[in-house]
Amino acid sequence: MEINGVEIKDNYAEGFGIKVTRILVTAATKRLAKIAATEATGYGTSVIGCPAEAGIDCYVPPTETPDGRPGYVIMLCQGSKKQLDHELLERIGMCILTAPTTAAFNVLDDADEELKTGFKLKFFGDGFEDELEIDGRKMHSIPIMSGDFLVESTFGFKAGVAGGNFFILAENQMAGVMAAEAAVDAISAVEGVITPFPGGMVASGSKVGCNNYKFLNASTNEKMCVTLKDKVDSDIREDADGVFEIVIDGIDEESVRAAMKAGIEAACNVPGVLEIDAGNFGGNLGAYKINLQDLF
Repeated sequence: MEINGVEIKDNYAEGFGIKVTRILVTAATKRLAKIAATEATGYGTSVIGCPAEAGIDCYVPPTETPDGRPGYVIMLCQGSKKQLDHELLERIGMCILTAPTTAAFNVLDDADEELKTGFKLKFFGDGFEDELEIDGRKMHSIPIMSGDFLVESTFGFKAGVAGGNFFILAENQMAGVMAAEAAVDAISAVEGVITPFPGGMVASGSKVGCNNYKFLNASTNEKMCVTLKDKVDSDIREDADGVFEIVIDGIDEESVRAAMKAGIEAACNVPGVLEIDAGNFGGNLGAYKINLQDLF
């Protein structure tokens, strides 16, 4: 199968289940909201080593937010309810409450359960905290130097899907970069998903386990490393010298599939892209198998 002359391999991405929450961060200006959202989603590339997978989902204009101010929706993903609870408390408390003029709202529809994040954070007010309602939401108002920080009392989470992915194989590194950037831009228009790696692009694809150092639970995917093509049983075609992976987390499988489709189509429009492949571990990682060709 081909799109614009780019081969779409008959292969599948292997996703896995994860708990997902969505938070709307608003502020006095779009710039301040973006800063807070960016801070709150730092150190969130992969649960292989990070305490959560995190990223910015979408921008929300003032006409569509509960407090009439610009905002960004962020997503946090974690396999453990206890750890997700901890990450919400830490990231809202240390990265959003501390940012100028911000507020935090729960924007996850159809939550499986709720976490009392805002209720816990209110005690930072040292007895001066207050309770109010905004747009039908129970909020806690915490006095801080710049005014009051407003946070919704509870935040919901639900079962989502992590690890949706595809590989871009290009003639050279810069063609791969341009294609990956185009893919991430296209995916940003799909609501309910994030691309948690830096710039949405994975430079260091990994495999489960390690061949030579048994103390590691993950290590470099040598079969997809361009500088090892002549040294290992490589999965990279001979004419490809630029390889990037796009990893996608979403609120459900449908959202991840839509994001993969949009990203692949965008990448295939970039000159120098040769092939689209996907990463999987033979069913050892997760229950979701998303075949690339089935997307089209």
